[in-house]
Amino acid sequence: MEMVNLKSQYLKIKPEVDAAIQRVMDNGIFINGPEVKEFQSNLERYLGVKHVIPCANGTDALQIAMMGLGLSPGDEVITASFTYVATAEVIALLGLVPVLVEAKESDFTIDTKEIEKAITPRTKAIVPVHLFGQGADMNGIMEIAKKYNLFVIEDTAQALGATYILSNGKKASLGTIGDVGCTSFFPSKNLGCFGDGGALFTNNDELAADLRMIANHGQKVRYYHDVIGVNSRLDTIQAAILDIKLKHLNEYAEARRSAADFYDSALKNVEGLITPNRIESGTHVFHQYTLRVLNGMRDALRKHLEENGVPSMVYYPLPLHFQKAFESERYPKGSMPITELLSSEVLSLPIHTEMQSEELEFIVEKVQSFFNV
Repeated sequence: MEMVNLKSQYLKIKPEVDAAIQRVMDNGIFINGPEVKEFQSNLERYLGVKHVIPCANGTDALQIAMMGLGLSPGDEVITASFTYVATAEVIALLGLVPVLVEAKESDFTIDTKEIEKAITPRTKAIVPVHLFGQGADMNGIMEIAKKYNLFVIEDTAQALGATYILSNGKKASLGTIGDVGCTSFFPSKNLGCFGDGGALFTNNDELAADLRMIANHGQKVRYYHDVIGVNSRLDTIQAAILDIKLKHLNEYAEARRSAADFYDSALKNVEGLITPNRIESGTHVFHQYTLRVLNGMRDALRKHLEENGVPSMVYYPLPLHFQKAFESERYPKGSMPITELLSSEVLSLPIHTEMQSEELEFIVEKVQSFFNV
């Protein structure tokens, strides 16, 4: 049993994927081949966004976004402490100042009230993370951004394909609401390639041109470099694979939701567990199925599951404000009690597109047996 069964997913679409890879091999254009443009166009249509800019990975996407928005060393960027390191890593890498804030207990995403408290004259951007497969409070975040004239960079690496209902009642894809959205195509993501890959999304024509230029060594015309850029490309083979998998992305989301529904039904009344909350303002694509295990029993449950052949993961055992890389007097122990509590309670169960009912029943039985249900 695995947290994510990528081999089984591949075998279901093997003829399509193998044919796509073979076409790339036959035409021999391994960088910027026609499949890159084709995937870009198809993803634009899928998301309902004007511009998709493919790049080498999700971390690069975040960095390129901040460079494209003209953020300068010393500028402050607000993001959540309860997230993967890449979100804050690129902020610090560019000489910007990561300002880490509290999470919401209900859905693990950044607490909008805490964002406003953290704003100073040096604040230039907010990076909400759409964690575990559903959106942060984008209506509240966009309202704050407008009030204080801030950029919004959506980290959509865990929620590609999820939607969100805007204040005006319209539905939008996550990653297309702020100034720019970023995603990763790491193999285990909901839309994953067979290596590394990433992309940026924006509806701003001028920004899109700048992002595309930055991702290509700062050049629009070959050998003429207008700005300092980076070398960040989605290679042709990965684009070909992603284009096939994009056709199945809604099907994958339904499979994940079905597994989550099974878990919810079996575990929602288990004393000592809290099943994932689903926001009313959007859909959940369940990149992770993350429980809260109460009363200090998380690690004991994880050990019990391991002993019974059930994998599990803790995302994330140490919040960013406790990481050595981000240590600061600004964040003493207890400064973010919800984030600190979540880090001690969260446990993610296996969830992927190929889960069989027998697997789900086995996992649930092992969780229930721990609690003597």
